Amino acid sequence: MFPDFVPSGSVRSAAAVNEQIRALWMRAGGSLSAQERAEYELLVVEWAKAIRAEMLEAA
Repeated sequence: MFPDFVPSGSVRSAAAVNEQIRALWMRAGGSLSAQERAEYELLVVEWAKAIRAEMLEAA
């Protein structure tokens, strides 16, 4: 498991996940390693789920 990765059953806001994505890119200096790329992909999926959940809550 990646550092700071929250399992898919957890609920985090899209903003919190976005902040983690931004921090990952900052640490990586704009070029992701294979491991960082895998972490990024998981975070993007989590972010998309959070966006959908927030949109449903707002409706």
